Amino acid sequence: MPITLDGTNGITTPMYNGSITANAVTPSVNIKNRIINGAMVIDQRNAGASVTPTNGQYTLDRWQANLSQSSKYSVQQDAGAVTPPVGFNDYLGVTSLSAYSVISSDFFDIAQSIEGFNSIADLNWGTANAKTVTLSFWVRSSLTGTFGGALQNEGFNRSYPFTYTISTANTWEQKSVTIAGDTSGTWNATNGVGIRVRFGLGVGSTYSGTAGAWAGSAFASATGATSVVGTNGATWYVTGVQLEVGSTATSFDYRPYGTELALCQRYYEKSYNTTVVPTTATAFSTVILTVNNQTSGYLVGSRPFNTQKRIAPSVTIYSVTGTAGTVSDGDTNNYAVGSANQIGTSSFGLQNTSGSTYSPSANIIYFHFVASAEL
Repeated sequence: MPITLDGTNGITTPMYNGSITANAVTPSVNIKNRIINGAMVIDQRNAGASVTPTNGQYTLDRWQANLSQSSKYSVQQDAGAVTPPVGFNDYLGVTSLSAYSVISSDFFDIAQSIEGFNSIADLNWGTANAKTVTLSFWVRSSLTGTFGGALQNEGFNRSYPFTYTISTANTWEQKSVTIAGDTSGTWNATNGVGIRVRFGLGVGSTYSGTAGAWAGSAFASATGATSVVGTNGATWYVTGVQLEVGSTATSFDYRPYGTELALCQRYYEKSYNTTVVPTTATAFSTVILTVNNQTSGYLVGSRPFNTQKRIAPSVTIYSVTGTAGTVSDGDTNNYAVGSANQIGTSSFGLQNTSGSTYSPSANIIYFHFVASAEL
């Protein structure tokens, strides 16, 4: 069943527009927003806890923290517990942890890399038929002035710096930026990075460029943009992020929670309950496999993923006590397991490590897993 926009009330409603035959219905799906988790409702890794990220670390689902110097800002779902804009329940919140003076080679930003299958195939970027897109979002900051960001390709050799203005401190404001599609460069249309969307939090001159034009450089923001990390305790909050085809920002593409979660799970999935942080000691939602007193080196079983992954992911196994690289039996014992094996895009296997034997009294083992296939 497709999801289409109801322009009269600003929400999305299901509407069938597929084809009907004598024996079957063939549906199609239209999802206009290329951003996943733009309403910031999914936070599988941290379950709402604050994190001080390292460079490249994912925070809320699909949102990556980029930084050239450590410990300059924290990220948290609903940081500061302010009221979100009307129509939204959650937001991504950044808080500056110092008054840091950005140097030329510095970059601090929040970004989402959109898979090429979901962003480039129909945009024709890199050709004379490149389509225009519009980026829209709600933003709130303790600072005012001109802020920046950029769109980039996978190779970091095409970028479009943009600016937007925050007029009033600590007030939600809706912004939109219209960008003519790039007629040059190489844009990935497969399962790699198609378009990278970056919101600058303080970017030095090396990675800042003139706003409003495509450039053959790795710009992450616009020249002269406000530095959030330059003020101790400064905040920057964002939600309702949407990237769509066309020259006009339309109402936000609300999707059912289950749909949004499944879209996120293509890149990151865990066995833990949604609100439980991985490595937590818990027996709830564990994977259970039957064991017949296996000796060293035997495959115990396999576990399908809830969602087909972008690529074969990295998989980490945890016992119910939260210890990585182990599984648990029905009593109190943990067994060394090493890493998962026979990992594909739809499932993974579990096998004894050399020298280990599974012999639980009830012939079953329990474990959690985390699988990452992030861009």
